[in-house]
Amino acid sequence: MTTPEPKVLWTEANQASLTAELARLKRLLGCTTTGEGWDEAVTFAQPSAIDSLSELFGLSPFERDVLLLCAGVEMDSNLAARCGEAQGHPQRAYATFGLALSTLPEAHWSALTPDRPLRGFRLVEVERGHSLTTAPLHIDERILHYLAGVNLLDQRLQSLLQDSSFPEWIAEEHAAVAEQAVLVIETHEQDPPVLHFCGDDLQGQEDISCLVSRGIGRRLFILRVEDLPAPTAELDQFALLWHRETLLLRAALLLQCGSGGLTPSARRLAERLPSPLILAGREPLRLNRSFLRLDVDKPSPAGQKRLWERALESSGANFDGALDNLAEQFRLSAKTIFSASALAATDRSTPIDVEDLWKLCRSFARPKLDDLAQRLVPKAGWDDLVLPELQMRNLRQLASQVRYRMKVYETWGFSDKGRRGLGLSSLFAGESGTGKTLAAEVLARELDLDLYRIDLSAVVSKYIGETEKNLKQVFDASEEGGVLLLFDEADALFGKRGDVKDSHDRYANIEISYLLQRMEAYQGLAVLTTNLKSAIDNAFQRRLRFTVHFPFPDAVQRHAIWSRVFPARTPTQGLDLRKLSQLNITG
Repeated sequence: MTTPEPKVLWTEANQASLTAELARLKRLLGCTTTGEGWDEAVTFAQPSAIDSLSELFGLSPFERDVLLLCAGVEMDSNLAARCGEAQGHPQRAYATFGLALSTLPEAHWSALTPDRPLRGFRLVEVERGHSLTTAPLHIDERILHYLAGVNLLDQRLQSLLQDSSFPEWIAEEHAAVAEQAVLVIETHEQDPPVLHFCGDDLQGQEDISCLVSRGIGRRLFILRVEDLPAPTAELDQFALLWHRETLLLRAALLLQCGSGGLTPSARRLAERLPSPLILAGREPLRLNRSFLRLDVDKPSPAGQKRLWERALESSGANFDGALDNLAEQFRLSAKTIFSASALAATDRSTPIDVEDLWKLCRSFARPKLDDLAQRLVPKAGWDDLVLPELQMRNLRQLASQVRYRMKVYETWGFSDKGRRGLGLSSLFAGESGTGKTLAAEVLARELDLDLYRIDLSAVVSKYIGETEKNLKQVFDASEEGGVLLLFDEADALFGKRGDVKDSHDRYANIEISYLLQRMEAYQGLAVLTTNLKSAIDNAFQRRLRFTVHFPFPDAVQRHAIWSRVFPARTPTQGLDLRKLSQLNITG
């Protein structure tokens, strides 16, 4: 019966292998008392660090020994002393290229040329101020740790890169995108294209990137374009060090462009970094290399409802259709839905309250809009609104359409052929003071939405292209939902396009065309108010779901307004409301 060969941990085996390699180098340097080598009978399940590194970077046997010699000088003082003795100067206790050429087998001059791995990947550094053969050689600290069995991200990259964690909230639509991306990479294994995810779900793009990286056996790191250094030597160093990490850690990089697109530094990296490389951003990008573009938008309302059900299934609560309202009113990422569910379930002693979930969802959108528009706190109710019966019926119908969009669009299938034009845009027209803004408040309170009034002075700019940029920020920020956008004095933005007589007219028309496009694509509730309906561009009016005319109040309506305008605690004895109603003024 044979005795099985002993097995040891990889770290122990790697250390034993390294010790034996250094002993071999000592013998090559003429040292006869190098100590015992490792037990040749021990078996190893994995190659040692030096063998793995040699294969990764394609080192020749001589280059492998040069790297080991540089590592040995750092790890073994006896080997360092032997280097000094071999060079005839004990104080030169370091490795040099001349020493390597004279003592190591299979020596070749090209080992230290810049295009070979030792210097090309900065595995070793040649100290400046000396000739190539006499200059001290120093192993890079990251590589030294690797040879010792510690494989961690280079500390020079740690402040720029974020290690990703695998998400547990992947949406079904996003899982399908990840499968498609993995298939493309595996099909083009030798030269995989850059993956480019674009769309409004930036968190979903990160989730898919994690899924893709796991599918190809890689570890994902995330880099934001705003964290990149300027296109200088520092950026070149980052590119080189990251290329090295893709080999050492089997890593993949996600370059997050956000809504601003590629900066000069990001473009330079995106066109030269090795794959696997993933670019993620809101807008489509253009590159001077092959890439695969995949759209990643936030899940559809039906998909969001399924995510809410998954996130809340452990609560055991019955929400009786309340999830339909959440799924249709808000456009959230899968991560946000699970975060909201976790926050709402903090107190396990009480069941999750739907109102708490609704408030949480509203709060997620506020920080993005607070710097772009004025938030109004709606306090008025239906009783505060005095309008003819037709107008009141139109407003209540508008509220009902918002409330039942999930049933009509998703359950009945009206959204199957596309979601463009499914938003609710309305025009409130009438003289100043007739209740247009008040009606928007009533709707916001009835639907439990945040009301944001767009400040035209902050949006409209005399500089070409700035108005579209500002409007884009407003619409992008409001797409998470839970918002009623109020464009007061809308004719300043939505005015008619005119004849082009100069460049200013042409760009004014472009602004209106851009706004028309965004209004049609916007899936939320937007209210436009104007004192002059005829000034609104006809193309806008055709796309409005509701147009409500707010008439100048007659005497009966003015009496009703006067009777409701005073708070209950106001002393109103002696006021003649009928006489007040004769004043020919608006509410």
